[in-house]
Amino acid sequence: MADVPALLSVSGLCVDARTPTGLKPVLQDVGFALRRGETLCIAGESGSGKSVTSLAIMGLLPKASLRVSQGSIALEGRELVGLPDGEMRKVRGGEIAMIFQEPMTSLNPVMTVGAQLTEAIRAHGKDEGSSAAAVALRMLDAVHITEPAKRMGQFPHELSGGMRQRVMIAMALSCRPKVMIADEPTTALDVTVQAQILKLMKELKQEFGTSIILITHDMGVVAQMADRVLIMQQGRCVEEGSASRIFNTPREAYTKGLLGSVLALGSRSGTDGPPRVSAVRPAPVPATSPVLEVNGLSVTYAAARRWFARAAITAATVQDVSFAILPGETLGLVGESGSGKSTTGKALLGLVPFSGSVKIGGTEISGLGSGQMRPVRRVAQMIFQDPYASLDPRMAVGEAIAEPLLIHGLADEGEREAKVAGLLHRVGLPADASARYPHEFSGGQRQRICIARALALNPRLIVADESVAALDVSVRAKVLDLMLELQEQLGLSYLFISHDMAVVEYMSHKVAVMKGGRIVEMGSRRKLFESPAHDYTRSLMEAVPVPSVA
Repeated sequence: MADVPALLSVSGLCVDARTPTGLKPVLQDVGFALRRGETLCIAGESGSGKSVTSLAIMGLLPKASLRVSQGSIALEGRELVGLPDGEMRKVRGGEIAMIFQEPMTSLNPVMTVGAQLTEAIRAHGKDEGSSAAAVALRMLDAVHITEPAKRMGQFPHELSGGMRQRVMIAMALSCRPKVMIADEPTTALDVTVQAQILKLMKELKQEFGTSIILITHDMGVVAQMADRVLIMQQGRCVEEGSASRIFNTPREAYTKGLLGSVLALGSRSGTDGPPRVSAVRPAPVPATSPVLEVNGLSVTYAAARRWFARAAITAATVQDVSFAILPGETLGLVGESGSGKSTTGKALLGLVPFSGSVKIGGTEISGLGSGQMRPVRRVAQMIFQDPYASLDPRMAVGEAIAEPLLIHGLADEGEREAKVAGLLHRVGLPADASARYPHEFSGGQRQRICIARALALNPRLIVADESVAALDVSVRAKVLDLMLELQEQLGLSYLFISHDMAVVEYMSHKVAVMKGGRIVEMGSRRKLFESPAHDYTRSLMEAVPVPSVA
C-alpha cells in the first residue's frame, strides 16, 4: 500500500494539558498517515496518548483542559486543525466517525436505538433518497444484529454489550464516513463477542471501503486486524511498520516489552499449574479440608412484574453450582457475560441472597446475618473489576487499606500504620502512597491498592472478579505475577473469575466453565485446556485472537 495516497495525514501533532502549574505536554510530535482501505492499529499502554490522538482528530478535545499547540491533521489535504466548529461538525460523523470504548455511556439512555440512528443520518443529510428510518434499519441489518426492526424501538439498556457495540458501529457507518476510528471497541466484550465484532469490522471495511484506525492495547487484536501498526509511549510515536514486521522483528525495547507481556493461549501446555514467580520459599500448605466448599448453589432474581400478575416473576441466574477450592489453590471460573460468574462470586461472600450450601473455612454461611458474617470476612475477601469504583475517592489510600482493621478492631493506630506500610511494600508501592488519593494513581497501581486492602485481614481466600480485565497488557502481567507471588508466600487460595482464557490458563490449577448459570465443564487446568470435552469450552478457546502474524 506504499504507493496509495494518504487519506488522513497527521504530522508534528502536539497537545498540551492546562494544569495549575502551567502547560504540560500530552502529545509530542505525533505523525502518521492512513491510506484508503487500510486498517492502522495504534497500540500502547494507558497514558501513551492513543485516545488523545483520536480525540484531536475528531476535534473533541475538552477545550478547558487540552489544546492542540501545533501540528497538522489533514483529511484529503483539507486542514482540520483550527477548522470552525460548524465546519468540523460536518466532518465529524459525516467524513470521520468514531466508535467509543463503552457504548452504554456513548448512547443516549432516554432515546430509542432507532431515534439515535435516524438523528445522525438526518444531521448529515445522507438518507440517499430513502427515509432516515429505512437507512437506519438497513444499517442494523448490515451489522448482523438480530431482529433489527425490534431493536429500533428498544432503549440501550435493553440490549447486551455486544448488541450495543453493533449499534455504535451501525451509527458510525450510517453516514458512509471515509475514516472510522474505533477506540478500544472490544475491551469490555467477551472473547466470542469480540471475535464477532472484529469479523464484522473486517467485512464492513470491505463492503463500504472505510479506512479504520483501531486503538487497542490487546496485541492479539492488533495481530488479527492490522495492516500497519503504530506503537505509542508517553505521548510519542516510538515505532511504526507493517503488522508482520512489528510482530516478527520489533526494533524498539518498548515494543519488545509489549509483545513479551502478551499471554498466548497454550503457553502453559504440558504443565499442571501456574508458573513459579517468587524467589522466596513457598509457604507450606497443609493438606487439610477445602477453604471453600460450594454445593447446589443457586441464585434467583425477580424479573419485572407484569400487569395484573399476582406475583413477581423469578428467573434463575445461577443454578446448582458445586465446587471446592483447597488451600493454596486457584480455581479459574470462565465464561461469557451473563453466564453467572460474577453472581456466583458475590453469592460466595454473602453479597447476594442464595440457596444451597457455602462453607468458608468450614463455616456454613447460608442464613448468616451481616453481624454473623463479620468473622467470615476475615477469612475471605474480594477484589472487584474496577479498582477506581472500589475505592472511596475522598479517602486517602492509607485510610482505605486500614479500614478493615479498624472495623474488626484488630490493631491500634500505630499498629495500623505499620500494617499499612508493610502491605504497600508487599504490593510494590512506595510508603508515601499512604497519604495520596485514588485519582493520583494509575489503573494498575489502584488494583495493587485493592489487593493490599484485601490482604489487610490476612485472608485465606480471595475472590478476584475480572480483576485485570481493564488493565494494559504489561500492567496486567505485573499484577498477575504479584498475585501468584502472594499465593506462594502466603498460601492464598483464589477464585479467579475471568472471560480471558489465556489469563485463566496462566493463573489456574483447576478451571470451571460456566454457561447459562451452570457449570458445563470442570477439571484440572491441563486437562481442560489440552483436551476440552464440551463444545462451548472449545468455542471459547477458538475465539481467542492469536498474538502473532505470519
